[in-house]
Amino acid sequence: MSEDFNMSMRKFLKQVGVTSQQAIEKAIREGDTAGKVLPVQAVISIPELGFTHTVDGTITAPETEQE
Repeated sequence: MSEDFNMSMRKFLKQVGVTSQQAIEKAIREGDTAGKVLPVQAVISIPELGFTHTVDGTITAPETEQE
């Protein structure tokens, strides 16, 4: 693949990772989640290509809220 493609892919995936982590941390802080194992699902799609990729996993919330 081309260098331009690789750079745009890495930029997109970095944005997904950073913004998703921030959003998840905010939801954990605002929810009643202490110590819970939470199912999580990420979906990436490229509608023009009819492409969808789903990743399932779990996140374990901290036992107590951290400052």
